[in-house]
Amino acid sequence: MIEIDTEKRAEVVDITRQVEDAVRERGVDEGICLVYSRHTTTAIVINEGEGGLVADLLGKLSSLAPPGDGYLHDRLDENAHAHLQAALLGNSQAIPVEDGRLALGTWQRVLFVELDGPRRRTVSVKVVPC
Repeated sequence: MIEIDTEKRAEVVDITRQVEDAVRERGVDEGICLVYSRHTTTAIVINEGEGGLVADLLGKLSSLAPPGDGYLHDRLDENAHAHLQAALLGNSQAIPVEDGRLALGTWQRVLFVELDGPRRRTVSVKVVPC
């Protein structure tokens, strides 16, 4: 389990190191690592963590599902845009484990995307041997 305290309404947090630590702790040489967010207004993505790309991602999500765009769910808590943005990205990623490590590409990072913060969030990491 990874605990994340987000600081902004929308932000991206690189959790690659914490996921790698979880894989190492389980001692699995070959398998699948499932990274799963337990929240409906967050996402897990695999991509480059470069600052400009992160800003572009958040900007594009905001343009695709902008806040206050007349959503029916906003009658409850004014965060329908965050639910829609999270649905576009997805709440989990499966990553191969090879030789006891995440089989990520050169620039790939495991990124947690907060869309309705700041909040305390929980991410599950499960490693299944193959």
